[in-house]
Parts: sequence; C-alpha cells; structure tokens
Amino acid sequence: MNRSSIGQKVEELRKNLGLSLRELARRAEITPSMLSQIEKGSANPSIQTLKSLAKVLDVPVFTFLMEEINTKELIVRKEGRKQMVIDGLHYELVSPDFTSQLATAIMRLAPGSHSSEKPLSHKGEEVAFVLEGPIGLTLLGDEYELQAGDSVKIPAHTEHRWTNAASHEVSILFSVTPPAF
Repeated sequence: MNRSSIGQKVEELRKNLGLSLRELARRAEITPSMLSQIEKGSANPSIQTLKSLAKVLDVPVFTFLMEEINTKELIVRKEGRKQMVIDGLHYELVSPDFTSQLATAIMRLAPGSHSSEKPLSHKGEEVAFVLEGPIGLTLLGDEYELQAGDSVKIPAHTEHRWTNAASHEVSILFSVTPPAF
C-alpha cells in the first residue's frame, strides 16, 4: 500500500464527515502538519496514528490498508468470456480469471461424450448447476441423472464423472474452490 493512497483515503473520509484538517488532527491527537503530510503522501503514518485516525473517522484500521478495486475488471461480458478446451471439453470462464479462491465456468458436453474416461477427483470443492440436461453423473460409484435446474455439491477429493447420453449438447455451470481444472 503506498502512502498516497492512505492519505487520499484519510482526506476523503475527513471531508465526508465535514471535518477540517485542524479538527481531525486535534481529535486524533496529532499535529495538523503531520496530518497534512499524511494526506499529501509525504509522510508514512505509524500504526498508532492510523488507529487514532480510524477511531475519530469511525472506520476499521484496515480501511486504510485495503487495495483499491477496479470494478470494471470484475465484469465479464457474455461475448468476452475466456474460452478453453481441455481434454476435448469446452469451457467458458464465467469468473474474470483464476486469481481468486473461486472460479466459475460453464462446461459443455457434446452428445455421447463424457468428462473423463473414468471418475476423477480434484482438490477443489465444487457446486454444479445443470443449465441444459439431462446429464448423467457418477458420484462415488452412484449413478444419477440430473435435469436442467438440478444442482449438486461435490466435496473435495470425491471421484465423479459427467456423461452426456442425450442427442444434443448439455451444459453445466459450476464453481470450484480452490480453482482446479
């Protein structure tokens, strides 16, 4: 976290509360010149100073240390989804990327295909929602047929396999944490 972003947050919160620089400095028991330097990014506040400012501004200390989020990077437009083909299976990434603890994708299975030759497991916990069915699911040796609208939770390290016996493509929306493909 750079000093200027901390200073910008302090200044923004101070102004939102309608406090002058001198008033915030007085209440936080720091000098106005120190507060000015913090807001300008030319001074690095101590943890104690951040605690004092947080108390007066009525926010948690971590508010000053959080990275800014570019919300535009969180949006994935339908036409902008990343497409992947892994072992003959077509995936569309619904989440922006694989950098977080959760990934969501759509898996499409062609008629007569399956997700793997035999049931496989992975370290990630998974929740799957059938968008277009029916689709067969082998889960720890038990066989199920899921219809559109059905869902299943697959615990981590649980062997499973998807099978499309239909004459049309089927699709499943699934989320995995941590991401594992």
